Amino acid sequence: MTLAKHSSKANASSILDSFTAQGRRLTAERPHRLYKDILRIGFAAAFAEHGLTPSEDEIECIASSPMNMGPHPEVPDVLRRLRERYKLAIFTNSDDDLIAPTVARIGVPFDYIITAEQAQAYKPSRQFFEYAYRRMDVTPDQTVHVAMGMYWDMKARHELGLRGIWVNRRGETGNPDWLPYAEVSDLKGAADLLLAHQD
Repeated sequence: MTLAKHSSKANASSILDSFTAQGRRLTAERPHRLYKDILRIGFAAAFAEHGLTPSEDEIECIASSPMNMGPHPEVPDVLRRLRERYKLAIFTNSDDDLIAPTVARIGVPFDYIITAEQAQAYKPSRQFFEYAYRRMDVTPDQTVHVAMGMYWDMKARHELGLRGIWVNRRGETGNPDWLPYAEVSDLKGAADLLLAHQD
């Protein structure tokens, strides 16, 4: 992997932090850029901050890397349980072609797949969520937002007044300014909460 080739483990963490800052800036800019372009521009800038110059091929490998990602181990079975009682939607800061292989690997039908490419906006923007709810023809109070992202997801759902469950897989500290939300360690915990009053 490019990060491993160009950096130590400590360095890789710093590069990812730099990319996160670049990503927040780039996703807020207009006109809308595809996420693969955010990855190209953001990682090139992040590496440059640390005096590193990966090749164009290496940057391209990073830009296409989301297509190789699979779900966390418990996700398919949990989603099958939830699908018996709920409609399922993915809200992703990705492009249609980048998310498609991950959806295929999950192997569970989704009622809606909402991407930043479709919305022409990125979470946590209000535009993304308003587009999604129009597309699904639901009101926000008919939904529960379940996500790992504190900034990208819990911030947005707090500002929009949505019910939320934070899947805190990394044992991070949440932002108390964005409460209320339930906190669980994996998707099974979220399903237990969502199905508790129905089982």
